[in-house]
Amino acid sequence: MTARKNTVSTVQNEEKKKNSIRPLLASEIECRVGTMKPDGSGCSLLLYKDARVDMRILDEVFGEMNWKRHHDVVNGNLFCTLSIWDNEKKEWVSKQDVGIESSTEKEKGQASDAFKRAGFNWGIGRELYTGPFIWVPLEKNEVYQSKTGSPALYTKFSVKEIGYNEQKEIILLVIVDNKNRVRFAYGNTKEKVYAPNVSASNASGKVYTGVDLDRAIKQMTGVKSREELERVWAEHPELHNNKEFRNITIDMQKTYPPRN
Repeated sequence: MTARKNTVSTVQNEEKKKNSIRPLLASEIECRVGTMKPDGSGCSLLLYKDARVDMRILDEVFGEMNWKRHHDVVNGNLFCTLSIWDNEKKEWVSKQDVGIESSTEKEKGQASDAFKRAGFNWGIGRELYTGPFIWVPLEKNEVYQSKTGSPALYTKFSVKEIGYNEQKEIILLVIVDNKNRVRFAYGNTKEKVYAPNVSASNASGKVYTGVDLDRAIKQMTGVKSREELERVWAEHPELHNNKEFRNITIDMQKTYPPRN
């Protein structure tokens, strides 16, 4: 009887391991500008996945015939229900989330967003929320004025390298621009970050004292939204390489993660 129980337990563990959703590869992650300083001297970047990544991982982990999705409109909001076949229970297990409409394709964007969020509920790409706050200084020739009058970027960014610990938390991240220059590095890497020519607005020349650091940290720990977090970070470029200030920012990012 004990031997049979052990056999069943082993089979279940193997099945669970086989159905484990892996962390995203660097090639599956895209970078999007979160916020940009009004003077165009720097921007924050968000990491995100597109719906094709979810489909590929669902096929890879569970099999093409073992997952399904459907959409429902509830109080004017579009929800996606993502269901996966549980072979042990012999039933479909479902998780659901709501989408946010795209600025370009309203219905299609909302459906895709709802699907991606349902995928997050299953663990696809959830590790993206464990990453560091990403701020990239910019040169003047990388920025142009959009039709709306706000600054926009010529430069594109991509993930060159990413690493995780056993808890699937990001411990290494390298981001490059479209000229293959390293613009952001986090964790144990020997990559050298490209230092753009900063404008006067980017470097005030102010020397921070302990009191100034304490004041900036107090500001950061007091933020109440993602927008506030990014504004406080942008206000203190002199502290972007300060380990204590960066760690506080990363901790606050866990409370106010980007909405992908």
